[in-house]
Amino acid sequence: MEGMENREDLKSMLPFLPLLLGSSSLFWPSKVVKSLETLSKGPLYSEVDSGELLFNAISHIRDSLALPSLQPVAPFAHGGYALFFDELISRAEASKWFEEVVPALANLLLRLPSLLESHYQDADYLFNGVRTGLRLLGSQEAGIVFLGQELVAALLTCAFFCLFPVSDRGSKRLPTINFDHLFEDIYESYSKKQENKIKCIMHYFERICSSMPEGFVSFERKVLPLEQLPLCVSYPEADFWSKSVVSLCLFEVHSSGFIEDQSNGALEVDFANKYLGGGALRSGCLQEEIRFMINPELIAGMLFLPCMEDNEAIEIVGAERFSNYTGYASSFCFSGDHVDKRNVDGFRRCKTRIVAIDALCRAGMRQYKCTYLLREANKAFCGFLDQSNCDHHKSLFQDGGSQGSQCMETDKDTNVVVKDFPMDEAPSTSVEIAMNRGEYINQVIGYSDKKGSWCLDLEDKIGIATGNWGCGAFGGDPELKTMIQWLAASQAARPSVSYYALGIKSLQNLNQVSQWILSHEWTVGDLWNMLVEYSSRRFNKETNLGFFAWLLPTLFAHDAKMSNLTSTP
Repeated sequence: MEGMENREDLKSMLPFLPLLLGSSSLFWPSKVVKSLETLSKGPLYSEVDSGELLFNAISHIRDSLALPSLQPVAPFAHGGYALFFDELISRAEASKWFEEVVPALANLLLRLPSLLESHYQDADYLFNGVRTGLRLLGSQEAGIVFLGQELVAALLTCAFFCLFPVSDRGSKRLPTINFDHLFEDIYESYSKKQENKIKCIMHYFERICSSMPEGFVSFERKVLPLEQLPLCVSYPEADFWSKSVVSLCLFEVHSSGFIEDQSNGALEVDFANKYLGGGALRSGCLQEEIRFMINPELIAGMLFLPCMEDNEAIEIVGAERFSNYTGYASSFCFSGDHVDKRNVDGFRRCKTRIVAIDALCRAGMRQYKCTYLLREANKAFCGFLDQSNCDHHKSLFQDGGSQGSQCMETDKDTNVVVKDFPMDEAPSTSVEIAMNRGEYINQVIGYSDKKGSWCLDLEDKIGIATGNWGCGAFGGDPELKTMIQWLAASQAARPSVSYYALGIKSLQNLNQVSQWILSHEWTVGDLWNMLVEYSSRRFNKETNLGFFAWLLPTLFAHDAKMSNLTSTP
């Protein structure tokens, strides 16, 4: 293996890590080691037995780093740490935290350099020729990062101690990662939801300190290339959707329940901000932020994944769930431990697959313009498409790819025209390489994947579990967004959509509408063209009806008549 100082993946991360690199190894400054060793011996030795003293210890460690890029923490973060640990939790909980959890976290930080070095050594052999090491996975860079859950825990501990340098993060369009704003917000403007968000995170730390999980979590940036590339589905134009002959997949409506509770192994949609995690580490508490609280390992992706462009999505596989909850937004409340019983895959990842796709923000009337319809369809398509599991990839490799680079082939599942290419023309992105070579060292993982992909359940394609994407704070039209996700899932060759409507009044007839469409055997192109026609009329103020009532006026007129009859005294 090449020396640590020569690794390009590590070089890309060094400005964003609190560690130093020298003599081919990573290390903490000696003063930091001394402070962490003191903390690791418990409160009788360290005298850290309150939130105020904990923050003082954190400040001392930060000062010992002496990094020029380590900016001051949020001004009132100290008040938040003191408030939470000294007033908002019981004395018994606080005692356990300072006697057991803080020493364990200090020991975990002491191991961070060796954990990272082992990670980079293993990353060279996880796949044959595919980079999986921790790195800045930048815009338009399709690729994947595999992290052990213990390493994820150490990185999240760094965030809790506010040790990550932040000065260069803005220029790289990286989201917030340190926890200082999370604690500052509870001090500046106390709210029940913020207290309970922190309780979820603290519960995670308690769990991993009592029993460290031993699996893996993968973080993948998915890209629909803006130009034509071999073996890749590129960013579609409106004509592509209009002419699609792909049949619409099954559509199942759930009037109750939550996406994260589905048990069919589906790809679960994160209604994301373009900056992964949104307001998770600030005061936000909507769908994405709640998911990041109950599955805190998702937060690790915020360290190295810059914001998403229109042709990008982020898929995270293996993030374990640790907490139960009730409520939403201001009523959100931690409700105890959650034992994640989902099976693991061949890479020892929990079989939880989450895809982050960011909807059009402040949608308003512009969401009815074709430009933005296309943007939303392509964003969902990017998230739902498994580039490495398209039939045309399989057929190319089975046939030896010998037909020449000028030959064009249409994939029967996705209706996408792709270029064939000679096998000696090596694909360029890590995703493509994995499709091509697709082998990894069995002794690292202890599993042999005959199809050579990091994807789950390749034998049986998995469906999509979603809901009211972009329909709350982002202002999206629920009826429009529902149909867009359906046609994107269908085009991506997903077998089904499980839709959690969560009581939105305009979707009360969603099941009837979807079943009517399916009974008429519509294609993706049929639904797209109808959406375009409706949206044009809506934008030009030729109708003020919702899409469902516009599409099926007879059905909705009957429903309205029945409603009037039942409401008549």
